[in-house]
Amino acid sequence: MSTSLDLTTFKASSFDCYGTLIDWEAGISAVLVPWAAEQDLALGEEDLLLAYADNEAAVERETPTALYPEVLAEAFRRTGAMLGAPVSDQWAARLGGSVPDWPAFPDSADALARLARHYQLIIVSNVHRAGFAGSNRRLHGDFAAVITAEDVGAYKPAENHFRALDATLSDLGVDRARLLHVAQSLFHDHVPAKREGLPSVWINRRHDRAGWGATPEPSQEWSYDLEFGSMAAFADAVDSAFDRR
Repeated sequence: MSTSLDLTTFKASSFDCYGTLIDWEAGISAVLVPWAAEQDLALGEEDLLLAYADNEAAVERETPTALYPEVLAEAFRRTGAMLGAPVSDQWAARLGGSVPDWPAFPDSADALARLARHYQLIIVSNVHRAGFAGSNRRLHGDFAAVITAEDVGAYKPAENHFRALDATLSDLGVDRARLLHVAQSLFHDHVPAKREGLPSVWINRRHDRAGWGATPEPSQEWSYDLEFGSMAAFADAVDSAFDRR
């Protein structure tokens, strides 16, 4: 799905971080895979991520004010129970504390630096402040604002991030019609973007893999205006659009 979109009309761009800029599947797998090996579970990385995905979303719905390390730990425990294998406190804490260690996608830092020449950049993320601070040491992003689940007391796809985003745009003096939302997750971001009437870009990081990975399959309506397989490709398109203007 894609439509024509004039990328030069936007003044700000909001970004999901984990899955879009930071490779959260690699970060989560770095804990789940050795745990599964210890438990003698004959499951590969994709199977483990699929088992984990709905558990994290459920914990976020049920405990919206919990900090993200607590969400990760509880989602891991539930995943273990679902698979019939225990998750010790040590393993749960290992995943809960792993966010700052999650790698950035190789193109993220450069793409953000290029995009910052054209837009004010805003983070809209399902994470805690300390976790994002650790990730931004990898991204080196120049962000006009950072909105986290810790700030708004909820997790996307709930509306809280987007109400905070409206207030942020007002503070920045940016009309809402000049905001472009950029994200990988259809479930967490493109469902609410459609609900909020925001134009959006799908960074389809899993374009070369089947399945949904660590993200639940969306059950509600979603849409996007443009699709790119990477942040680099998106930044190239933005640079080209402004060069042609």
